[in-house]
Amino acid sequence: MNLPNLSDQIKIVFFDIDETLIVKDKDLLPESILSSIQKLQQKGIIAAIATGRSPCSFPPKIKALAKQTGMNTFVTMNGQYVIHQGNVVDKLPIPPQKITEVVAFFESVGFDYAFVSNEHLAVSAITDQVRSALDPLQTDYHIDKDYYQTHDVFQILPFYDESKDQLVADSGVLKGLKTVRWHEQSVDLFDAQGSKARGILHLLKHLNLSIENAMAFGDGLNDLEMLTTVGVGVAMGNACDELKAVADFETDHIEQDGIARFLHKTGLID
Repeated sequence: MNLPNLSDQIKIVFFDIDETLIVKDKDLLPESILSSIQKLQQKGIIAAIATGRSPCSFPPKIKALAKQTGMNTFVTMNGQYVIHQGNVVDKLPIPPQKITEVVAFFESVGFDYAFVSNEHLAVSAITDQVRSALDPLQTDYHIDKDYYQTHDVFQILPFYDESKDQLVADSGVLKGLKTVRWHEQSVDLFDAQGSKARGILHLLKHLNLSIENAMAFGDGLNDLEMLTTVGVGVAMGNACDELKAVADFETDHIEQDGIARFLHKTGLID
């Protein structure tokens, strides 16, 4: 497949983390990622992260990558918290009264849950179910059911499998919230206005860039809006079928240097 040369068009490239930059279950960051980001930066192209994760739960290898390359542009928590050069460009926390309502419901049906801020991950309890979802994230967490009363919370992570999806939907407690399942035992809940796309649009406005100047790589359902919003949306070879169906392009698998190959073929890196 012949790909267009995009070197004049693209000024910023967004990367999802899990299964796009890093293979989560192997804790593998392909060697080509570091050089690809450095080459983008050498050409004056901003390399940015766009993730469902909070800044506090970036994997160690991603934190090291950001430090080594000087990356300082992050669309985090599915667009709820946007940072550029150390400054908060935009944030969209869940209203505390909504959190109170949601927590009351989860308590009533016996679901554990976590609160996600830009600094911490606080859980209602530590159980095998909670561990199975959170431990692969390689992040610290602590028990604090009242965490939301003293901190901005951008995501709630209730712990339940797909068999309970209808129970939660029928309760009405999700009104005003968006849900994205990210693990077989957990979903993300965040403000219905939020998405990676929303965060990216706020950032582009801040940077005085157009949608056409932006490229994004992703693999999962929470990348749908991002890939259909930016000028060039690229699905990884290991992406879900739903994402491949809407992406502008599909590249190779993460473990086959899909990002580096696509950037090279489109003239963004040498």
